Amino acid sequence: MSWSFIDARWQNYVAAFEEFDVERVAAYGDMDVDRLMHTDGIIHSKARIEGTIRNARTLLELEREYGSMRNYQHSFGDYDAACSDAKERFAFMGDLNVYYWRFRTAAQVPDVEEWVKTQERDHPRIREMARARTHI
Repeated sequence: MSWSFIDARWQNYVAAFEEFDVERVAAYGDMDVDRLMHTDGIIHSKARIEGTIRNARTLLELEREYGSMRNYQHSFGDYDAACSDAKERFAFMGDLNVYYWRFRTAAQVPDVEEWVKTQERDHPRIREMARARTHI
C-alpha cells in the first residue's frame, strides 16, 4: 500500500474515522467495522480497520499508564528501544511509521541520513519532511 494512494484519499479517511478522534475510534465496535468496510473512498481491509481501532485503544492505554504520550515517548533510553516497543504495541507499525510518528511529534529520532542507511530502501518523503523542518 503506497503513501500516495492513502494521501490521495486522506479526506475520506478523516471523515470515515470521525476526524480520528482517539476516544471515539477506540470505542468502535463490530458495527463500526462493518460501516467502514462499506464506506466509499477508503481501503476495505478489515485487518487495517481493526488495527486503527486497536491503535486508538493503545494510545489511550499509554496515556493512562504514562500520564501522557510525551512521557511514554521519553521513557526509553534510546531510539531503537522506543522503535521496538512501538512496533510491538501498535498494529501495522514498521520502521518508517515509527520514525514518522516520532519525528512529527518532536520525539527523539536519529538523523534522517543515518536512519535511511539502516533501511532496505530509501524514503524520499521522510527526507523531504526532515529537510523542511530544518528550514523552518
